[in-house]
Amino acid sequence: MTFTEQTELNLFSESLPSLAEIAQISDYANSSELNKINFAKQAKEQIAAGKKLAGGIALSLVGSWKEAIETLEACSDSAEKFLFLSKCYKALSDFDKAISSLEKADKNGCDSLTVSLEKVAVFIAANELEKAQSEIDKCSNFKGINANYHYQLGRLLNAQGKYQEAVDSLEEAIKLDENHTEAKFHLAYILDLRGDDDAAIELYLELTKIIPTKTSVLLNLAVLFEDKGDFNRAYEYVKPVVDAFPNHAWARMFAKDLESSMTMYYDGEQEEQKDKRNKILETPISDFELSVRSRNCLRKMNIHTLGDLLKINESELLSYKNFGETSLNEIREILDSKNLRLGMNYEEASKTSDMANTNADGSELDTRLVDELELSVRAKRALDRLGIRTFGELTCKTEAELLGCKNFGITSLTEIKEKLTKYGISLRKLE
Repeated sequence: MTFTEQTELNLFSESLPSLAEIAQISDYANSSELNKINFAKQAKEQIAAGKKLAGGIALSLVGSWKEAIETLEACSDSAEKFLFLSKCYKALSDFDKAISSLEKADKNGCDSLTVSLEKVAVFIAANELEKAQSEIDKCSNFKGINANYHYQLGRLLNAQGKYQEAVDSLEEAIKLDENHTEAKFHLAYILDLRGDDDAAIELYLELTKIIPTKTSVLLNLAVLFEDKGDFNRAYEYVKPVVDAFPNHAWARMFAKDLESSMTMYYDGEQEEQKDKRNKILETPISDFELSVRSRNCLRKMNIHTLGDLLKINESELLSYKNFGETSLNEIREILDSKNLRLGMNYEEASKTSDMANTNADGSELDTRLVDELELSVRAKRALDRLGIRTFGELTCKTEAELLGCKNFGITSLTEIKEKLTKYGISLRKLE
């Protein structure tokens, strides 16, 4: 599979390329680890030679946000300077400065539609959906005319939970511009999260025809094929990422898992036993005779099957309001009859589980987006399926609730717990 290629476009020519051309240059620069290193080196050489605007933009393309800001701030005012400053501030979650930069870009001659749609993107990232709606309403005269308008509208509608309307808007963007890769990617991602795997795969495969192919496209495809049990096909899409980014820890780990899966010996008898056990674990709690109090407590804790009970220990059950020894004994009897016990799959919560959901300086974290955690594709998809968008929504969940999500396992749980620990917060413990 061809993953990267050279580009004839030059960011450092006498005049700046168009925004569309800069986007193509960005794709090339980020198509491999070596390309990123060389492009950043070239950017610094250009800055030293006096081409600060092009150099600052180049640094922003490869994610050197702070260096890019420092360089761009020293440039003469221009629409390009403030537009790319906004992108840097947005990436650093400094949304007020991002909006301020866009307003300055507008004053310096930037296309008004571009400014408005970039503002919409910033407001979505900041989870300020009412402001995003107000801003995109100003562009409603571009309905049915401009692909970028429908792309940002689709992203906003998805953030608002309006799934079908989001799909319709993204499809309209693609209808207006069949080469709108961002619209295709986000449409595929939404379809993927909503369980329409075949439609998502079809769109992702279309995107693999575009060279260089984005790593996010390849990794999402790999996850989808792994979910289907097609490990060889999944490996086909992970391998180019590992080759291009040898230090991509998640891709390397995923590739190893796939290699193991492809060489795994199939034991029919063992699989049959596993299927029987899984059927037992999927048995609904409602199939057993429990007191009203026990049944209500379990329902409030999102415990619906025997398998759910294996992910929680006795102390957590007893710590729940109105759950006493009588209810505990009822559950023990049920599990004993199936040769099971509470907490068989339980993993001890991290030592930081009872810390407050605040930064060390006391600032609130609840409204910050989980995108900041930079989770793996699988973990992020699981959170999206659960409708979890903010730190607050995530820390309201218990380990058992997360583990109950389709394709969400201990690896993803451990990853999330480690990421939350860096912020001094943790998942909720039952109480």
